[in-house]
Amino acid sequence: MNLKNLRNIGISAHIDSGKTTLSERILYYTGRIHKIEEVRGGGDGATMDHMELEKERGITITSAATSVSWGDKTINLIDTPGHVDFTVEVERSLRVLDGAVLVLCAVGGVQAQSLTVDRQMKRYHVPRLAFINKMDRTGADPKKVVGQMREKLGADAVLMQMPIGAGETFEAVIDLITMKAMYFDGNKGEDIREEDIPAELQEEAAEWRQEMLESLAMYSDELMEKLLSEEEVSEALIHEVTQSAVQGQGCTPVFLGTAFKNKGVQPLIDAICSYLPSPLDRTVQAKQWDNPEEEYPLAPDPSKPFVGMAFKIVEDPYGQLTFLRIYQGTIKKGETYVNQRTGRKDRFSRILRMHSDKREEMDEATAGDIVAIMGIDCASGETYAAQAKMCALENMFVPEPVIKVAVNPSERSSTEKLGKALQRFRKEDPTFRVMTDEETGEVIMAGMGELHLDVYIERIRREYKIEVEVGAPKVSYRETPTRKAEFNYKHKKQSGGSGQYAHIVGWIEPLEVDEENEETFVFEDKIVSGRIPKQYIPAVEKGFRQSIDKGTLAEYPVVDVKFFLDDGSYHDVDSSEMAFQICARTTFREYMPKTKPVLLEPVMKVEIECPEAFQGGIVGDLTSRRGIMEATDMQPDGSVVVLCEVPLAETFGYATDLRSMTQGQGTFSMELKGYRKVPASIQEEVIAERRREKEGKLVGAK
Repeated sequence: MNLKNLRNIGISAHIDSGKTTLSERILYYTGRIHKIEEVRGGGDGATMDHMELEKERGITITSAATSVSWGDKTINLIDTPGHVDFTVEVERSLRVLDGAVLVLCAVGGVQAQSLTVDRQMKRYHVPRLAFINKMDRTGADPKKVVGQMREKLGADAVLMQMPIGAGETFEAVIDLITMKAMYFDGNKGEDIREEDIPAELQEEAAEWRQEMLESLAMYSDELMEKLLSEEEVSEALIHEVTQSAVQGQGCTPVFLGTAFKNKGVQPLIDAICSYLPSPLDRTVQAKQWDNPEEEYPLAPDPSKPFVGMAFKIVEDPYGQLTFLRIYQGTIKKGETYVNQRTGRKDRFSRILRMHSDKREEMDEATAGDIVAIMGIDCASGETYAAQAKMCALENMFVPEPVIKVAVNPSERSSTEKLGKALQRFRKEDPTFRVMTDEETGEVIMAGMGELHLDVYIERIRREYKIEVEVGAPKVSYRETPTRKAEFNYKHKKQSGGSGQYAHIVGWIEPLEVDEENEETFVFEDKIVSGRIPKQYIPAVEKGFRQSIDKGTLAEYPVVDVKFFLDDGSYHDVDSSEMAFQICARTTFREYMPKTKPVLLEPVMKVEIECPEAFQGGIVGDLTSRRGIMEATDMQPDGSVVVLCEVPLAETFGYATDLRSMTQGQGTFSMELKGYRKVPASIQEEVIAERRREKEGKLVGAK
């Protein structure tokens, strides 16, 4: 296959913007499927939502990959979830893709989750197009959505099409490059009819085209000159400028349509092939294994040594399926390749091209391909290469979990099965954590939100046939110092034989955190003239690092803390690394309370959409939940969007409450905004509750 004709793309968006419906239409028009299934409304459910739970809930939970052909181009397509709870699915997909389509609702515009997806695309420098979907909804306004993209996402959004009609009257689009009206005829919009622009719209279309050309002229001197001298601009030049602007991540071309009503999808597929990069257009750097400071340049060349990334793990009835993006070289069925982290050689016994949950066997795959490998045992994010210690690809960003629940099997005999299920889910999903409470032996699941953990509990019941009892959800609080505290601590222990001696002097202080540096623990050593030998300094840091897992206030992890080691002393015989480690741990316990630590709680950014009649009740309810209102936005269709920040502790069960307040018409989405100081009265309650919990656990354990 000619790599120039390959596109690896993902479809990402806010919840319910129509990603999966759009994917379904792309599969249909490219001939991959012959019958369109809808996400909701009976039938077999959308092709890309292949899990039972996805079909029942009408949401996407795991990203699904497929491969389609359009003319001479091959498109590897990944459909990703919209809910923030499954954000790692979007994260890992964007990590390995060359381009993306950002789907936006023509009425909702840029919503909470659109901002998160936008951040992820920027993090991995992924060029993208935008598709304004649901143009058939009342109140559809593409100009408003483009304005929001510029304002909220900082994207240079450029409309490449103009709608003919909007809402109920939406019937076609005008291509501003060819200046032709495109109508989508046939039962499923498969027949495209090109006509001249209706006379009454010609003037408006000329204005829209002028705006498009002026935006694109910022990326090309040649185009700018033609505009200034009022010369005719050729279609070839517009395509060329748009392609280089997209691939330079400068501009985001915007296309219009309604996937559900089968309008506007084929021009989007054309744009994906014309503007988004092939693997040849993207440079990917790895780090040299022996020297991580040095770059290891990769080229999408099938003849070079193989390098690839395992970006997603799925347990399958027949063994583990590992999704792999090949960056360089070729892999062959039955050959052996090396896991760069573990140094272990793995045999790629089967290579599969995935189509949602269906698969086709391959004998080999080359640079640029996204395939699944059967039967290798590895973790998500690991690099594979032809030889040991070649290079390592930069791993993906994994957010910290914010919510925990305790799970116990109803029958003791199921304990081992539950362990297997949790182990599998932990391997598949890096944001899903499992730990055991040391005092009670309870198994704790931690994740990104209620929905996230709900889905895993449901999967344990269905896939493993285990009945589990689930505790009430708990918030992952954090502790942080508020003032500086100096320490001077000597650790001495003599009990026959060699003793222990360590002495450290310094201070603990709050750490200023900025967005670019997300480090929450800093250790600085200011020791001069060998007051403490160099070999003991790492032991002091290790002691402090071990201590911050349990704070002194309510045993929550400590964040945003800085330790300075300024002075100290040692003993020639009795000092050891262990002595300095114990000294640091005891120093933390004794001096941390002097920094007047406070609790921090996760605060969620919540976006609620509901009919205007219910606005007052919803705002009142949010205020009672310690919510802070940010904005309310009236929509043309009579609904209202409320934006606010609410502490996670106050959001449990909110989906049910919102439904009852709005007679089932309200919807909401939320994502983590950050951590904020807990009010003093609530802090006391949390600490008291934590104390009662601990006492109860100790009694239970006895």
